[in-house]
Amino acid sequence: MAICDTVLGKGKSMRALTVIAAVVLGIMPPVGQAGESCTEDAMIVFDGSGSMAEMGFNKIGVPRISEARQALHDVLPRIASIRRLGLVIYGPGGDRTCRNTELRFGPQWDAAPRITAEVDALLPVGGTPLTEGVRLAAETLEYRSEPGAIVLITDGDETCGGEPCQLAAELAADGADLTVHVIGFKVRSSHFSWEDKAESTVVSVARCLADRTGGQYLSAETVEDLVDALQVTLGCQIYGQMSVRPRKLQ
Repeated sequence: MAICDTVLGKGKSMRALTVIAAVVLGIMPPVGQAGESCTEDAMIVFDGSGSMAEMGFNKIGVPRISEARQALHDVLPRIASIRRLGLVIYGPGGDRTCRNTELRFGPQWDAAPRITAEVDALLPVGGTPLTEGVRLAAETLEYRSEPGAIVLITDGDETCGGEPCQLAAELAADGADLTVHVIGFKVRSSHFSWEDKAESTVVSVARCLADRTGGQYLSAETVEDLVDALQVTLGCQIYGQMSVRPRKLQ
């Protein structure tokens, strides 16, 4: 324990011992050496709101959710073999406006098929309660006592009255070691026009969740950008070093 506390810090040592024990006992998918596994669980918070059904500037091409599905199918099989992943979705269900945040499942090994199946089955609809989605993911990770990571994938701002920056302060103050990463996927200004198309990519209000918890805010405009962002934020030190990082807004 003393060695683990020195190398990983007291907050992470128990999680590391759990991972190593799982490898030894054969209850975790083999991934090579134990050092190639992430020691912290992660939750994906996925935006399934109505705006994810929208297409590009010229209203041709494919909906945003189709591109997001493609990115998840690409990257998750690699990530899920080294990290326990869970899923929160907001959008479908409920009253089709804001009471639509759902924990699909908590962190588990080899979660890629289950995550992609859940996202593939989504019919984007409803508002964007991203604050409640992140809060639910944090509670699932038992963030007050356990380290962990959340990756929020969203194409818009909070539309359901939540206050992401207030939540960010709470997570930073009360969390054992929780990091929230935010991927802004094709986030657009509500005042888009063809004249200011070049300036239409904006920063989501959710950026403060990343800033206050030591995470990253990454802007993604293409499937390739989104794949890179997922690798950087979900892949610990392993896959995060293997790709060119997408544009990080300063």
